[in-house]
Amino acid sequence: MDARTDQRSLGELFAELSRDTSTLVRKEMELARAELTIKASRIGRHATYIAVGAAIAYAGVLALVGACVVILQAAGLTWWASALIVGIVVALAGYLFVQRGMSALQRDSLVPTETIETLKENAEWVKGQRT
Repeated sequence: MDARTDQRSLGELFAELSRDTSTLVRKEMELARAELTIKASRIGRHATYIAVGAAIAYAGVLALVGACVVILQAAGLTWWASALIVGIVVALAGYLFVQRGMSALQRDSLVPTETIETLKENAEWVKGQRT
């Protein structure tokens, strides 16, 4: 350490510690905000998959309902068979979208892990400064 650092008063050291702590807390809050923003955008993307999947599944249900109506009123096999096939394909596509969104949501965590890690590191650093 240089001579100037050794000559600072206890009040100056506490003032510097207070400023540094304030800066550290402010930076940690910025990190947490940035990390949560990233996680929120991922969740929004996964929710979009779920919404698209649900819309496609709904169209599939409508086609299946149409197929049931055609079956009940059918004069021939062609109409209801084609509506049934289309309905199954659309419903399957919707199911796949919903499953993709749900599995992606389950993998993501809302916990700001990077912020927690840096807070732990900062706590260790402060402990080291005391000794």
